[in-house]
Amino acid sequence: MRRALELAEQYRGRTSPNPIVGAVIVDRAGKVIAEGAHKGPGNKHGEAEALAKLGGKAPGGTLYVNLEPCTHQGRTPPCTPAVIASGVARVVIGSQDPFPGHGGGIAALRKAKIKVDRALVAESDAANRPFLTWAREERAAFTLKAAITLDGKIATVGGESQWITGEAARADVHRLRDLHDAVLVGVDTVIADDPRLSARLPGARDPVRVVVDSMLRTPPSSQLLPRKKGPRTIIATTSRAPAAKENALVKAGAEVWRFDAGTKRVPLKYLAMELADQGILSVLVEGGGEVHASLLASGLADEVVLYIAPKLVGGPAPSWVGGKGIRKLAEAYGLTFEGPPVLVGEDLKIRAVRKIR
Repeated sequence: MRRALELAEQYRGRTSPNPIVGAVIVDRAGKVIAEGAHKGPGNKHGEAEALAKLGGKAPGGTLYVNLEPCTHQGRTPPCTPAVIASGVARVVIGSQDPFPGHGGGIAALRKAKIKVDRALVAESDAANRPFLTWAREERAAFTLKAAITLDGKIATVGGESQWITGEAARADVHRLRDLHDAVLVGVDTVIADDPRLSARLPGARDPVRVVVDSMLRTPPSSQLLPRKKGPRTIIATTSRAPAAKENALVKAGAEVWRFDAGTKRVPLKYLAMELADQGILSVLVEGGGEVHASLLASGLADEVVLYIAPKLVGGPAPSWVGGKGIRKLAEAYGLTFEGPPVLVGEDLKIRAVRKIR
C-alpha cells in the first residue's frame, strides 16, 4: 500500500476534481506484476491502468489501491466491474469513497466473493484530504502557510518581511504551490507585497490565484493579474464593491466573483463551496494574518504549514494569525501535529491538521 500511495503522490496537483490514486498488483507469490496511477481527469483510474498492463487479467492476484474502486460511470468506466472480471482473489483498500454515488465498491467486491481488507487507512485519508473534504463538506480544503520567526512574527515592527526564511524554505513553498490547485491571499498582502504567487520551479505549473478583496482594492497593475496569458486569477468580493473597479480588473484578465451575504466581508464558506464547484479542491493560503484568522474562526483551516526561522524580532510586530484573538484556552483552535518537524535549509518546517472533535 505504501507503494500505491507513492504512485498516487506523483500526480498531486494534476488530478482535481478527481482524487490521487495509485495501484499495485501482486501475483500469488507476492511478486509485483503491475502498477498504475491516475494521471488526471479523463485518464484511467489507478487500478484500471494497472490491470490494462496485464490485459485486464490477474487471476489469484492481490490488488492494493489507496481508494475504494468506484462504481459510477464518469469520463471513464467504473473500476469495480473490471476488478471483479480480472479474477483477483483479494483487494486491499486504503480509504473508503464517501462521495455520493461513487462508493459501493467494497460491497460489490465482497458480493463477488473477493476478499477485501483495509490497510494504511489514516495515511490514505490524509493523502486525499482535499477530495474527502469536498465529498463530506462540499467545499475546498485550505492549507494555511506562513514563514515566521521563533516568536511567531511575519515581519518586523517596521513592516520588513523579506526574507524571514532562507532560500531552501522559499523553494519548498514554490513546490507547495505546484501541488495545490490554487493559492489564496488577502488584498492587504497584494497591496503590501505585490506577489506573483507563481511556482518558479522546473516543470512546475502555476496554480489558480485567489484574492479575498471585499471592496476591490486590488490594483489593476498587480503582478498576479493574468493580463492576456497569465494563470487564472479570481478576485472574491462583495456586492458593495464599485462596478468601475470591477471593470478595470476584468480588463486586466481577472475573474470577479461577487458574494452577497449581508456582511462587509467575503463569506469564506460560500467562497470555499464555489471553488469546489469549479473543481478547485486544494487551496494554499499565504496570508495575511486576518485571512488566516478568518479561516480558523470559520472552521475552514484544514492544515497548517509553518516555516520557522531561527530569528527573534520581538515587540508588537504582526503575527501570522490576526483577528481579535481568544480569551480562554479552552476556546483555542485545536490542531494535531502530522509527521515530525523537518529541517529545510536552516529553517524548521512543521505541519498540523485540524483536530476533528
